[in-house]
Amino acid sequence: MRYVLQLLALSGLAMGNAQAQASDSLPIAQRFADLALACVHTEYPNKIAHVLNSDADVRPPRELTPAFYGCFDWHSAVHGHWLLARLARLYPESELADQALSAISQNITPETITAEVAYYQAEGRSGFERPYGLAWLLQLTAELRESESGRAAAMLEALKPLETAVVAELTDWLDKLLYPIRTGEHSQTAFAFGLYLDWARIAGHDAFAELVARKSREFYLADTNCPLAYEPSGQDFLSPCLAEADLMRRILPPDDFAPWLSEFLPGIPDDGSSDWLQTAEVVDRSDGKLVHLDGLNLSRAWMLNGIAHGLSEDDPRRASLYATAETQALAGLASVTGEDYAGGHWLGSFATYLVTDRGIE
Repeated sequence: MRYVLQLLALSGLAMGNAQAQASDSLPIAQRFADLALACVHTEYPNKIAHVLNSDADVRPPRELTPAFYGCFDWHSAVHGHWLLARLARLYPESELADQALSAISQNITPETITAEVAYYQAEGRSGFERPYGLAWLLQLTAELRESESGRAAAMLEALKPLETAVVAELTDWLDKLLYPIRTGEHSQTAFAFGLYLDWARIAGHDAFAELVARKSREFYLADTNCPLAYEPSGQDFLSPCLAEADLMRRILPPDDFAPWLSEFLPGIPDDGSSDWLQTAEVVDRSDGKLVHLDGLNLSRAWMLNGIAHGLSEDDPRRASLYATAETQALAGLASVTGEDYAGGHWLGSFATYLVTDRGIE
């Protein structure tokens, strides 16, 4: 896991012999897992965002979406399950793995996923959790697909009908989508496309991978001079500029990505400095929108790492990209405390994505 020394220090575990303790990242993984374990079965408070077709749709979350009803909203429940599946895969012999798989297997069963599919395919819900929540659903199935656990395999089998329905709906949507969505929140296409593409490559779904790559080129290949100085907006948790670059490094080989990046983000320094991108500040972590900015620091860090990964080893910009990623990571990781549910129900997923190099491996 990346940033282990810094995480140990931030959590107070690195008193004394930090170098020796840095070899054991399990306490950090447990810290993030505990955040998800505390919310995947916690139904309230809950934010439901769906079309009501009749009085029958006025029901509690556990009945509407019986697999993903916790963690305040559907997409956070999904990536809370992803967090636990990922850490269980990375620490298969640990008590954490048993805790994680036991928790999510309570929710992911053939019966609950049948209900999820019915909910997802109901009239008026074609745009439900699109694109963000669906990107995390595909990441969840990707994680289970890569696991060697029998329990993970059973959950993947249960999830396949929902996975199939999601890919079919996204395929239809992408065929009709004429313009990118450049926001710093849930509807952003660049971030979702990156997760879609990673899933398609893991799942061996070549047609969907080719569709996402084609739409990415149509939307972003001609972009230049992204206004990074305009970021962040007041409640961003994703950077429109960095997410786009992190997507394009997945599609372009280094020899093509390097000149594209020069045109797209010409201000990246080549002197190893990090002061060209300041960390975002949060003044009230009980405010569910303002706390988005803690997530922005985390997602910027993994995107900067991804951008550097997409360049050749001799590219002079890599030092500044990695240095800036570390600055952003330290600011973001310091906020993953669980002290307030506004951030505690989701920031652990972003921290896990960062420190385990998901999207880069």
